[in-house]
Amino acid sequence: MRDVFIARLCELAQADPRIMLITGDLGFRVLDEYMDRFPKQFLNAGVAEQNMTALATGMALEGHIVFTYSIANFTFMRCLEQIRNDAAYHDCNVNVISVGAGFSYGQLGISHHATEDITIMRSLPGVTVASPGDDWETAELTTAITQTPGVCYLRLDKSSPGNTQRPGEIFRLGQTRVLRDGTDVTLAATGGIMSEVLKAADTLAERGIHARVLSTHTIKPFDVATYANAARETGGIITVEEHTVDGGLGSVVAESLLEAGVVPRFFQRIGLRAGFSSVVGTQQYLRAVYGIDAETIVSAVERRLGAGTARRVA
Repeated sequence: MRDVFIARLCELAQADPRIMLITGDLGFRVLDEYMDRFPKQFLNAGVAEQNMTALATGMALEGHIVFTYSIANFTFMRCLEQIRNDAAYHDCNVNVISVGAGFSYGQLGISHHATEDITIMRSLPGVTVASPGDDWETAELTTAITQTPGVCYLRLDKSSPGNTQRPGEIFRLGQTRVLRDGTDVTLAATGGIMSEVLKAADTLAERGIHARVLSTHTIKPFDVATYANAARETGGIITVEEHTVDGGLGSVVAESLLEAGVVPRFFQRIGLRAGFSSVVGTQQYLRAVYGIDAETIVSAVERRLGAGTARRVA
């Protein structure tokens, strides 16, 4: 996804000299083309994320459209105070780009496991939170956040199912996409874990279970209407995220549906639960260890549909 992001950012920077990219001493192979083409629109802040964010805020206040770029936990967690007090409070056009969502850097351990960022960033007032599930969403979100006032948080995964754009589909920030049609169950995901959800949907289809697949690339603002329709029209909802279930996608869905007075027949969150992700390994290995892979999703659907759980309301 990071290559797709940089390719689109190069297009945008060519057309708009206000765009600035600031890196926290990261990504030079990926950033080579951008640095070569736009040397006056690029800065390396070094391993100093607080300074990077404060600098970005100042430049945004002077009219620039600024992107800060680093490994996920470093670009938001080390400098959360500056994001909150400097950029968000002053409604600055600062776009925080987090590379390596979830277990993308799984072999580097807990310091690089970005599994709480959605929860933290969506709690900040006025901040747009985006988590693309494929390459098309990544490119379109890059354009969208450039045109969106205020702070935007974009988390980029190492994995991607490629391009899932449907014929004639138009991208809209804040609107959940329906990737597959179905009425037996809804499988909803955010981020690169979408590749596992699509595998699960294929397996279920082979077994006669037709899943509606939703890709929530924008978590804040949240698209309640698409989920309300899914709750009414399908047998139940299962959310999947490579992230803690505490305050993540599943929490957003549950909170929003209950406030809207819509209760699905059943509801389940698949994601990280109690404890830190202390195991190290490849992204795919950790997905299996923590039960967020295609096999786990298929088992959850079959168990739920076979259980004949609570009736649907509204």
